[in-house]
Amino acid sequence: MRTIGIMNRVLKELFRDKRTLALMFIAPILVMLLMSVIFNTNSSTDVNVATVSVSQKLNKEMGGIKHVTVKTYDTKSDAKKALNNEKVDAIIKKNGNNYSLTYANTDSSKTAMVKLAFKNAVTATSINQLKSALKQSTKATVKLQVQLQALQKQQAAASTTAATTSSAAAAKQAAAKQAAATKAKSTNNSTKSSSQSPPKITNHYVYGDKNTGYFAKMLPILMGFFVFFFVFLISGMALLKERTTGTLDRLLATPVKRSSIVFGYMLSYGVLAVIQTIVIVLTTVWLLGIEVVGSMASVVVINLILALVALAFGILLSTFANSEFQMMQFIPLVIIPQVFFSGIIPLDSMADWVKDISYIIPLKYSGDAVNAIIMRGTSIFNLGLDILVLLIFLVGLTILNVVGLKRYRKV
Repeated sequence: MRTIGIMNRVLKELFRDKRTLALMFIAPILVMLLMSVIFNTNSSTDVNVATVSVSQKLNKEMGGIKHVTVKTYDTKSDAKKALNNEKVDAIIKKNGNNYSLTYANTDSSKTAMVKLAFKNAVTATSINQLKSALKQSTKATVKLQVQLQALQKQQAAASTTAATTSSAAAAKQAAAKQAAATKAKSTNNSTKSSSQSPPKITNHYVYGDKNTGYFAKMLPILMGFFVFFFVFLISGMALLKERTTGTLDRLLATPVKRSSIVFGYMLSYGVLAVIQTIVIVLTTVWLLGIEVVGSMASVVVINLILALVALAFGILLSTFANSEFQMMQFIPLVIIPQVFFSGIIPLDSMADWVKDISYIIPLKYSGDAVNAIIMRGTSIFNLGLDILVLLIFLVGLTILNVVGLKRYRKV
């Protein structure tokens, strides 16, 4: 009976907590719907290919492949500039009978798609050339057969003539056969030349090598995700403990301004966030052996800004939670969308309205910035937009934190 009494008491408390019930039953449904929308709107990846000195036939074959766009350039330097500016994903340059392919390789799926498209285009072009040569050979063979039939008719007519005439006709027939054999040989040589050895293909990679997989693109985003998640969770839990134990209430009873309280908490937790961020970044880079083309310090700075955003976010949401259990329930609503819209799932293959949602996700901007630094060596001074948006998030959340303390003190 005591066990049943305890069960009844706990159930009554749970049913009185409407927020907990809502998060338990509604949050999983929302997450599943979100996953359904994202994966059902996902389509094939589009790639842009720059070509230099490549035949029109090959360009036409590649351009006819679905999701492949071909852009022709006069010089390789112009194509390389487009590759550096992210206008194209690969460069194809023809040198004699050989090809040189240069891949950005920041997305292994695009690299694989370019390789497959180029291989199919070269195969299709070779088949078309063989068909053309075979057609010419067939026409020449038919023409030779007609000539031989005409010679046979002439030979039959010449058999009734004098011996001298027949010998002249035989000589003429021998000369005609020799000419036909020469023509047939030249036709065979043209067919043979059209089916010469396949071209040599050389691959070059701007980032990584042929073994670089999609995890290399995910890793900078995952790095930011773990920074965001742990800083958000620790800061939110810590401030919630301060409030539930009465420490925050005693502090609010003093003449200290709300802004000073918020900044004090942010600075104290910020020191831990800085240490945690540096440990996560350095461990990810050195332990997993990720290649960093740009500045390592820039990677740390971007993740530090993201950590401060997560810190302000965690403190803000902790003001709306009455227990650690409720704080944990914010994770499906706050953290999981960060994963889906941060770029781990390629955003360029999603519907436009799905892409628009990603613009309100802080992790998207940090992921784009860190990817640019690690994979393309972009300077942090050229990432002003991403940094500006992160700072806007930070300032906005800090202001909301100051306003949020009005729930506990009006001044």
